[in-house]
Amino acid sequence: MNKLVIGLTGPTGAGKSTVAGAFEKAGCKIIDADLVARTAVTDEKCLADLKAAFGNDIEKNGTLNRRLLAQRAFSSEKGAAKLNAITHPVIMNEVKKRIAQFQASGAKAILLDAALLFESGADSLCNTTVAVTAPVEIRLNRIMSRDGISKELAEARIGAQKENSYYNERARYRLDGTMNRDNIQAAVNQLLEQIIGDYS
Repeated sequence: MNKLVIGLTGPTGAGKSTVAGAFEKAGCKIIDADLVARTAVTDEKCLADLKAAFGNDIEKNGTLNRRLLAQRAFSSEKGAAKLNAITHPVIMNEVKKRIAQFQASGAKAILLDAALLFESGADSLCNTTVAVTAPVEIRLNRIMSRDGISKELAEARIGAQKENSYYNERARYRLDGTMNRDNIQAAVNQLLEQIIGDYS
């Protein structure tokens, strides 16, 4: 039987990475769409398209200035949509490859950790989906301390994404991103068993 593929999503700062780590501890193989995206933007055609859309100065001496790209792309919904249109096809291909590789492993399930799971259509690669959400104030503080950016920039990032309700309405299962690590691990262990039970 093919391995169960679980899509994990949620807005920035909601605690998705912590939840993904808990799924890994519970015995899942993880595909991090952000890490896949980092490789995707080094693809020659992808990089050329990004420079055409966001300016040649986002690359210097063969190195992509990710902060500058993020600043320009996430300053508006239009910019974020442009970035996604360029990078998603490359990311999707790589994700499909990794799912195929992990299908042969002894993992309990495969977890696809993707902020834009629904927007990119990557949920079509999954058997089911989990959303992690948290109140905006908590997310704002987390983003500022995690990325070392101003409140204005953090607010712009949050503004370029969907609201909690978008994720909660679309995902089959939901997790509260405000729990502490121990509680998150316990909740994830329980949820994973429930998902495996629902889909076996």
